[in-house]
Amino acid sequence: MLTGALLILAPLFLGFAIPLANRRLMTVIHYTVETLVYFILALLGLGLGQMEGLAAQLGNMAVQVTALVAVLFLANMAGLWLFHRWQPMKVERDDSDGRPGYRRLFLAGLKPLVAVIAGLVAGYFLLPTLPMTDQVATWALMLLLFLIGLQLRNAGLSLHKLLMNRQGLGMALSVMVSSLVAGVLLIPVLGLPWHDVLALASGFGWYSLSGIVVGDALGPAWGGVAFLNDVLREIIALAIIPLLIASRPAMAIGYGGATAMDFTLPVIRSSGGLACVPVAIASGFLLSFLSPVLMGVFLSLG
Repeated sequence: MLTGALLILAPLFLGFAIPLANRRLMTVIHYTVETLVYFILALLGLGLGQMEGLAAQLGNMAVQVTALVAVLFLANMAGLWLFHRWQPMKVERDDSDGRPGYRRLFLAGLKPLVAVIAGLVAGYFLLPTLPMTDQVATWALMLLLFLIGLQLRNAGLSLHKLLMNRQGLGMALSVMVSSLVAGVLLIPVLGLPWHDVLALASGFGWYSLSGIVVGDALGPAWGGVAFLNDVLREIIALAIIPLLIASRPAMAIGYGGATAMDFTLPVIRSSGGLACVPVAIASGFLLSFLSPVLMGVFLSLG
């Protein structure tokens, strides 16, 4: 398991080590990443659809997802509230900016679910058991992480400045620590070894990573639980950001986890103003790096 975890982590750091200056190539990488995400999610759904006893496990999966989402939400909010009290951040809303289309954003947030459901239906009703599905998913994930490493390195972001952004760093660490505390509380509920539960709690909203990595280590059912937990974080974040960002910006920005630097960033920008953008990028960037590292380490202990 340790070797597998290191293989998953290596492409991310390899990609981050390579500087690129070709904008056309970066555009190709962007669309390739988007395609790979949906391909990997469809493979996750395929594995779920071809899992023996799927119907019997759906009830248990629903309970597990509900427990994960609820406990992580409460723990993250508590941790981010404490950070807000210690290091309050003032937000000046810029009402001259148009608001993003929230319906469009919510529909975009549902796209990952559609990809998984499509794979599940195909696996359950249409396709025979396919050999090497897990291996294809693992290699696709490694390519995805390599390309994401390239994107992070060449996004015009200074790692030094990101680490020096006190608000962003504090939000990321608050989410990380409170998620691990939540994981400890969930150990008796989920009935898994402590390191596997902590791996589940370390997705931070990166559903395409957590679903495949956890599914590869613990089976497709737990991969589905990890995916749903993280995609629901993204959808919940879209709902709470406009409500909380004026009074509790740390809670609004931080809860989005890794998505704060990409998917939820337009809502953060429109609801909280330009001052929130570097904070959100710093928090999301750091959690995007911490997530695969923590999941790889915890799963390697099994």
